[in-house]
Amino acid sequence: MIRGSNVNEAVEQRSWRQAAQQPSLPEVHRSLKVPQKGSWIRKFLAFAGPGYLVAVGYMDPGNWATDIAGGSLFGYSLLSVIMLSNLMAILLQALAGKLGIVTGRDLAQACRDHYSKPVAMGLWVLCELAIAACDLAEVIGAAIALNLLFGIPLLYGVLITALDVLVVLFLQNKGFRYIESIVIALIVTIGACFAFEMIWSQPEVKEILGGFIPSAEIVKNPEMLYIAIGILGATVMPHNLYLHSSVVQTRQYEQTTLGKREAIKYATADSTIALVFALGINAAILILSAATFHRAGMTEVAEIGDAYHLLAPLLGTTLGSILFGVALLAAGMNSTLTGTLAGQIVMEGFLNLRITPWLRRLITRLIAIVPAVIVTALYGESGTAQLLILSQVILSLQLSFAVVPLVKFTNDKQKMGEFVNKPWLKVLSWIVAVIIVVLNAYLLCQTLFG
Repeated sequence: MIRGSNVNEAVEQRSWRQAAQQPSLPEVHRSLKVPQKGSWIRKFLAFAGPGYLVAVGYMDPGNWATDIAGGSLFGYSLLSVIMLSNLMAILLQALAGKLGIVTGRDLAQACRDHYSKPVAMGLWVLCELAIAACDLAEVIGAAIALNLLFGIPLLYGVLITALDVLVVLFLQNKGFRYIESIVIALIVTIGACFAFEMIWSQPEVKEILGGFIPSAEIVKNPEMLYIAIGILGATVMPHNLYLHSSVVQTRQYEQTTLGKREAIKYATADSTIALVFALGINAAILILSAATFHRAGMTEVAEIGDAYHLLAPLLGTTLGSILFGVALLAAGMNSTLTGTLAGQIVMEGFLNLRITPWLRRLITRLIAIVPAVIVTALYGESGTAQLLILSQVILSLQLSFAVVPLVKFTNDKQKMGEFVNKPWLKVLSWIVAVIIVVLNAYLLCQTLFG
């Protein structure tokens, strides 16, 4: 058996058509040191961070739209969908981190190497559409928060959120830890806001526990299934798989068998803990909607703006609405930061572009921000809820084209060497991939013919 750094070279010679490209996010690649000695806590803290960048995508404003709609319409019933989607996300993100650590390639670079040029270009276009859809949700969500809290017109709010490019540039020059610290601080803000909302809304614990038990009605009811697949698209986000496979490479882990195994262990723990936290926030949004709107008979509350205005009288305090708006703004700011990074990783990985960092980020940001500006200018506030939910369905439809290559690569012994998935993990990962493909195919048929 080959050990040490020879493992990577042997796998490289057997499986990939080209030598590894320059890494994505080259400014921060392997920039954070990992202690070689010391307690496991020190090592875990050194690896902690990328998981929270990934978790941001699981609590973005697109989730809010689907969770609010699901909670007001069906009460606690769709909590099981949030839980199952999150379990799928934990598995897939662990595979994404593993791919990046073992191969030194992110998912976009792996696709570019493995598939023919037309197929790789098709995957890139689909991924850019998904990022644009995701950004539509993030930008509109942040703009709605600015409008609700400060009265800033929606279109101006969208343009303000575009300035995150400058923020990312500034923070990356300071160091990747600054980006991770700000993201974690905003996540904690969101969690604290919803902790108070839960206290005020006083949800029924028995009904919450019952909501986590899957029901056949979810599949039988087309309207419920539409929102359920929207939740799946909002939870398991395709661009997060590309993002995670790149940002795990910001750590200086040893390029040996032992070093990579250790990196996989701590990176998986990091993303799992972060996604469990995201599950709590996701569930809290739906629980809040069910405990306030559904319980009051308001079964058609789907717009974030309506939720903001209705929370104060239903909770009996104006602070409820304010905290809701603050959490929404934090979620939107966080999501646009990580969305910018994901856009850069996808463009660099699929196209192998090598241009100056500020221009590269500007291009990737414009691809996502222009559709958001156009849609907001045309529809204003009236159609934001439908657009937010539709954006999550688009994400869900694109998800198969990211999940299938990821599962294929990590199950391939030629590409992963001794780090290839265990037999039980191979079976489980393909089951998850098939579930995602089947649900999305069903949704497409219902949308076109139902």
